[in-house]
Amino acid sequence: MALCAGALVIGGCTYDEPITAKPTRKIEPGLIGDWTSAGDQKEHMRVRQLDERTYVLSYEEELYRAYHSDVAGLPLVSVQSLQPDQRKYAYLTWKLAADGKTLTLRVVNDKVIPETLKSSSAVRKRLKENVRNPELFQEEARFSKDG
Repeated sequence: MALCAGALVIGGCTYDEPITAKPTRKIEPGLIGDWTSAGDQKEHMRVRQLDERTYVLSYEEELYRAYHSDVAGLPLVSVQSLQPDQRKYAYLTWKLAADGKTLTLRVVNDKVIPETLKSSSAVRKRLKENVRNPELFQEEARFSKDG
């Protein structure tokens, strides 16, 4: 989930507010584990359960907090950097393969959902307006579950 293939995914922490102030549902157990990105540069992400509704992510030695922020039928995640100097959010969608071994992540396109939106309600409204917009998400990043 949460998550991210390089700067493509989690490096997109540019929003001041999460999509939703609180998680919209409990964690997805299949997301817990160690993941390695596809492609030439192998990047590693660890997803752990913090509590029944929140994840902690370790990605290339950086820590993030993440939770489900589903809107308009989209499986979205609000991912917050836990670095002291940058506590901003990234917005991602995710899809776990039926076999639980492949995780696909896509970051929300900041040209469609601009970082100038300053409230969670404005973000949710824009997401709902663009739910069918093919430009809503950037390129996908794929991860394989280790082990």
